[in-house]
Parts: sequence; C-alpha cells; structure tokens
Amino acid sequence: MKKITCLLFSLYITVSCFAIEKRNLLQNSYTLKSIAEYLVKDNSWVTYPAYNNRAAWLKFPAELRSGYIKLGEKYLGYTWPTIPATKYLDFTRSGNRQSMEKPFQERKEALEALVMAELMEGKGRFTDDIINGVFSFCEQTYWGYSAHFYMYRTNGVNPEVENPTTVLPDIDDPIVDLGVGEVANDLAWVWYFFHDEFDKVSPIISKRLKREIKMKVLDPYYERDDYWWITGWGKGAVNNWNPWCNYNVLNCIMLIEDDPVKRAQGIYKTMSSVDLFLNIYKDDGGCTEGPSYWNVAGGRLYDYLDLLRKASNGKINIFDNELVKNIGRYIYRVYISNGDYYTNFADASPKIQQRGGMVYRYGKSIKDAEMEGFGAFLLSRSNYEKKPHLGTFGAVLEDLFGLEGWKQTKPVEPLISDFYFPYLQIAQGRDKSGTTDGFYFAAKGGSNGEGHGHNDVGSCLLYYNGQPVLIDVGVGTYTKETFSKQRYNIWTMQSLYHNLPVINGVAQKAGGSFKADNSNFSASKNKVSFATDIAGAYPSDAKAEKWVRSYILERGKKFRINDSFQLSENTSHSQLNFMTALQCKIVKPGMLELKGSNFDLQMVYNPQLLSAHIENKKIDDVKLQNVWGNDLYRIVFDVKSKGLKGNVSIDVLENK
Repeated sequence: MKKITCLLFSLYITVSCFAIEKRNLLQNSYTLKSIAEYLVKDNSWVTYPAYNNRAAWLKFPAELRSGYIKLGEKYLGYTWPTIPATKYLDFTRSGNRQSMEKPFQERKEALEALVMAELMEGKGRFTDDIINGVFSFCEQTYWGYSAHFYMYRTNGVNPEVENPTTVLPDIDDPIVDLGVGEVANDLAWVWYFFHDEFDKVSPIISKRLKREIKMKVLDPYYERDDYWWITGWGKGAVNNWNPWCNYNVLNCIMLIEDDPVKRAQGIYKTMSSVDLFLNIYKDDGGCTEGPSYWNVAGGRLYDYLDLLRKASNGKINIFDNELVKNIGRYIYRVYISNGDYYTNFADASPKIQQRGGMVYRYGKSIKDAEMEGFGAFLLSRSNYEKKPHLGTFGAVLEDLFGLEGWKQTKPVEPLISDFYFPYLQIAQGRDKSGTTDGFYFAAKGGSNGEGHGHNDVGSCLLYYNGQPVLIDVGVGTYTKETFSKQRYNIWTMQSLYHNLPVINGVAQKAGGSFKADNSNFSASKNKVSFATDIAGAYPSDAKAEKWVRSYILERGKKFRINDSFQLSENTSHSQLNFMTALQCKIVKPGMLELKGSNFDLQMVYNPQLLSAHIENKKIDDVKLQNVWGNDLYRIVFDVKSKGLKGNVSIDVLENK
C-alpha cells in the first residue's frame, strides 16, 4: 500500500524535532519464544471474579452497587440505535463528527451500563438487553469513527479530501481505529463474563460474538501493517493511538484467541509496535501531546504494560525502566492545583479529570510514593467508593479490583517547587513547594511541529493562588477542520491568541522547522527563570534576527516577562499579546489591573515603551464555554520602539 498523503495523519501523529532513539525495550528483553513460554495458556490470568461468583460481587458497598444497577435500569428495554449511511457521510460532507459519534457513544455507554448492572445484581434481569446489544454490534459493519476513514486502502488517495462523498464503512476492507478497538475490548469482556449465560439462551450468541471480534479486529491486525499506528508507516513516528489501540487488541487476543501460535505471535506484534511508542519518548518522559492526551498516551501505555504483566504472571515486566517511570511521573510534574488544573500546552483543556485509579496503580508499579499519593489524592476527590463510573471494561474493572492499599496511602497533592523537561523545553516554577499560595508559571520552547500542537513557541501560563491568570485557551470542539489544512485558521491554534509577540505584524507559523533556540532554565531558592530565542518560530517576513522571551519568577515577590529583540528591519508594528479570563482594566498608563476571585494583581510596564489596550473575545464553542464562560480578553501591548533593537518588560505582582 502506498503511504496515504494525509494531513490528518501528520496532525494526529506525534512529531518530534529530535531523532527517534531505537531502544526497543520490549523486543530487546523478550523473544517470541520466551513470550510463548511465559504466556498464561488460558484465562486464569484474569483477576476479577466470574459472573457466578456472587459473593465477590456482593462485597462492594451497597451504594456503589445500587448506583451501577440504576445506570443499567435506564437501558432496560432499550432500542439500540442504528447509524444510517448519511450519518457517516456527514463528516466528509460538512465536517460534522457529532451526528455519527453521538449514537456511537450512546450505544457503547448503554452496553457498559447494562453489563455492569448485571454483574452487580446477578439476577439475569439485564441479560436480554445485553444480548440485544451484542447482536446490534454484530450486525454493524464498522465499530469505529467516520473521522478515521482515511485509514482505508485507497492507493495513496486521501478519501476525505479527494473523494468526499463516497466514504462509507467497507466490509471488505476492515480497519481498526480507536472506536473499533474500544468496542471490541468491551465485547471481549462481555464474552468472557457471559458466554455461559448466553449459551443457556442459544450457543449462536457467543459463537457469533467471537467470530465478529476475530473478523473485525484480530484477523486484520495479524495480517496488516498498514494501519499507521502499528508501524508509523515504517518510520516509527506514532502517538497515543499506538498504546491505546494495542491495549485494546491485547485484551482481545488474551480473551478471545484460541490458537496458541497466533496468540504468541499477535502479542509479540503488539510488543514490537509499542516499542515504537517508547522509542519516540526522550529520557525526561515528557508527553508532547499534553496532559489531556497523557491519559490515553502514557496512561494507556501503563494499561498495556500492566495487562502484559498479568498475562505472563509477572514475567514480562519493564516497570523498573527509568523511561517508563518518567513517562508516568510526567502527569504529576505538570500538575498545577485544585485537583484538575494542569499545564495545558497543545490540545488540552486547563481542567482535566485524570484517572485516579490508574495514576495510583502506575505509581505503585514503578515504586514512586509521590505518584501513588497523587493517585490516592485523585481517588479521594472523586468519591470513588460511592460513585459508579463507566468506561472501557478493562479500566473500570481494574478500578474495582486492582486498588489494594489505596486507602492506607497518604493522599499527596504534588505541588512541586520547580521542574524542567529539557527535551520538551517546558519550564515550571511556583513560589513555594507544597502550597498553591502565590505565583505558579509554566513556559515552553520546543517547536510548532509537536503532536496536537499549537503555534505557541515561547508561550507561558501564569496562575495565582491556584487560579488561572494568563492562560492557554486550550482547544475547542473537534471538527473536520481541526485535523486538516484549515487547522491553523482556528483562532485557538494561532500564536495571536497565545501569550506571545506579533513581530512586524507577523504571527508564528506551523511546522517542526519553526522552533525555539538556545532555551535555558535555572532554579534556586529565590528565583526560577526560563529564556528562549523564539525568532525561529516566525517566518522570514517577520524580519526577526533575535527575539529572546524570558520569564523570571522572583519567589514571593513578582513574575517578570521580558522581551529582548533584534530586527533586520522594523517595517510594521510589533505587539505583545496575553490571554486572560479575568476582569481587567487599565488603571493608568503603565499599570493594568487583573481581578481574581480572591486576589488583585497588577501588570506594570513602562508607558514610554509600551501602550496597552484590551480586546474582548466572545466564546461560542460549548467546550470552551464550559471552562472559561462566554468571554475572554486579549491584553495587547503595542511596542513603541521603531529601532532595530529593544528591550521591554512587564511585571506581574500582587496589588497590595
């Protein structure tokens, strides 16, 4: 198959400006022969009680069991929605993903709710509806998303761009995407728990279900390497799809595959593939896709490695590897405050609900007490023992049965004093470790070619008392344009709406060649500083020979933003933009006020060098409104200098 020249691929994929290091941690540690020897030969590796072990299921608190049963009762007598052809076509016709994805998610949630209710109650009350769900999925040609039809074999033609009205699920060309994998994972567990119960009704049910999982997932996975997430199309450049999809496939192999040779070969293939994901990471474990994707990147890597360990009775285990440890530690190193604020560069919301159970288990697996404590902190905040939650069964079941010891673990909110990811070039610092009082900042260098990235080289975040002050807006609702040529027409992706300069009227450009230079970080008892030359993130018509953006946190005192620049020409106006959700006003030339819920701050600047004005940015995207409300503000400082060199600074400090 020719490589599909697809912008969707290049934008989904994690692109690094650093060479890929071929560590091959799994392949270099285990051979196909050793895997065949280590694998558990049957399903005795499963640590969850069987459906008919009612005593084990009845041990859960009555409130939790009742919650799951109530969720299932919503779907008693449920009419399983079909997904008409026109719903699939909506994506290529209008860019609308939701018309197809909404019924997809509804069907998946219905199945998960019914299954969990029956496991908790055990009276057979939900069984017929589960059977209806199984047959509904079996009759469906494709279990995935219309946005992923670019994976079809089209002889190098991207169907979404060049043939947009003919893309429909193709039974002769099965593809395995995130949606297919998630559904197959769920259905494999349904088969495991209920195949004996199904056989009491009719042996056709289990037989059909097993056949569909093999036909839609396992057989194409065994036979094909042209799904980009398996091999990165031969270049090894993969992203969160890699551990996510391989985890789903591994579940299916372990639960459904009867042939021991295929089983071992299939699992070795997943290991060879996941090695590519490990290879793209640098030693600091930083996730270029950002903290919201870590859940399904580094977090899903954990799920995969943990399942591999269970499937081999602990004999396949790389959790003592320092890279694997740092990939886990990333998530508490980018934590800011209040249980859900994280350093949200790339396609990330500032407020993220992490999987506390997985964070706890990851920390326990790598023997990191701080990560274990963070997991316990997240679990305690989530009302875990009383509130039912749905999701892919493998993850939900681990949260129910795999959290031994978490209540005896002291909850830890990881309010780290400072940290630097040298390969991502992300710097972080706060006034004092262990408290959200005062300032916290994060800033980045890097490139504009990172996975799920924005044009944001040199941008920063600033928090005060745990609340956002200068912000990264994040990403709105995904549409077809989000992963297309039009991506950087979306305002949230542009440097104009990040905390960055406009140089000679020119904004930053997208691509790995537009990057920072000479980034450096330092931290001491009294000060944290980060500086990076961002001139290279702008095209040549910006006429920027040098533009060093510096951030200096004087602990307990103030936060300084400094720009030192040298231009070859000063042909147009330059300005410094900053985004905020706070009410702000110019008190007088040289002083701007920012008002938070429990603080007042000033932005102080030299009015002879800078002039300020404030622009209102109305928000009409529901996803962004849920975070920021209906209004954001862009604070604009016009640079008055007409010279080729200059230096300007802005101090942010408490208004006492």
